[in-house]
Amino acid sequence: MVAISHADIVRAPKALLHDHLDGGLRPATIVELAGAIGHVLPETDPERLGAWFVAAADSGSLERYLETFAHTVAVMQTEEGLRRVARECALDLAADGVVYAEVRYAPEQHLERGLTLDAVVDAVHAGFREGCAEAASQGNVIRIGTLMTAMRHAARSQEIAELAVRYRDQGVVGFDIAGAEAGFPPTRHLDAFEYLQRENFHFTIHAGEAFGLPSIWQAIQWCGADRLGHGVRIVDDINGSELGRLASYVRDKRIPLELCPSSNVQTGAAPSIAEHPIGLLRDLRFRVTVNTDNRLMSGTSMSREMALLAENFGWGWSELQWLTINAMKSAFIPYDERLALINDVIKPAYAKLL
Repeated sequence: MVAISHADIVRAPKALLHDHLDGGLRPATIVELAGAIGHVLPETDPERLGAWFVAAADSGSLERYLETFAHTVAVMQTEEGLRRVARECALDLAADGVVYAEVRYAPEQHLERGLTLDAVVDAVHAGFREGCAEAASQGNVIRIGTLMTAMRHAARSQEIAELAVRYRDQGVVGFDIAGAEAGFPPTRHLDAFEYLQRENFHFTIHAGEAFGLPSIWQAIQWCGADRLGHGVRIVDDINGSELGRLASYVRDKRIPLELCPSSNVQTGAAPSIAEHPIGLLRDLRFRVTVNTDNRLMSGTSMSREMALLAENFGWGWSELQWLTINAMKSAFIPYDERLALINDVIKPAYAKLL
């Protein structure tokens, strides 16, 4: 098999389901915005700051990994800051060949300088509209939907769920909870998930990353998650090719796994890319997707993640197309719109590569 280059992968269309807005800022933007508000950074040179984020996140601990967000969230407390970050996010993803992305953020984390929840959402959406329009003018068409995230250690999930539903026709396509898993089970937010189900709204849940099978079981069987954010620990219920009852249920129901290889290695959920369970899960035909999680903290992109998988597992264009179509099938936009992207954009492009 001919090795696939990173440059080739950049040109291939990609679909991204798990990307955090506050985990994908440009280091130069952080430096500029921090200077304007007087926030002290560990480094003020953009290149060194970018390296600091990767090193600080590369601790093997989800808790330590999450500490790095204090600096990105600090510069996302104004309409101008949020709008700029969202615009640049759209441009960066489009330049990397991403044609569809669901980008998540927690509005409750951006209220320190007086913004309302609605003002936060309006600023982010304005930035995405600008970024998508600018990317299209450069020949890089991308569609972005947003996921409203509630923090699992806080008590605002019902309020954020209602916010998501209120903006469902203005760019919000789903809901999520995030943050440290241990000690904060998804069932603490059961009222929010039941509300979303009554509203026929989509949601994913961070589960099975730092915590194991009980987190996955609760997310699916108690809360009714459409997808699993990460879900990598489902391998704890797999012995060779033998699946336990929960793993069988996840596979049989085609519940999508939002796997994030580089991030999983950083937080200790996988020992290395080569030993990441994504290879086994793909072989067992789970609904596997590949994602970036936090591009800044992992020093990554969708093309880099795919290149790492191609290099470590010997995957070719057929596997990368399979991952991309899996993601598009699992997206939270209407079926006909998913199908159009698969048949009109993704398949024709990969047909030229296969």
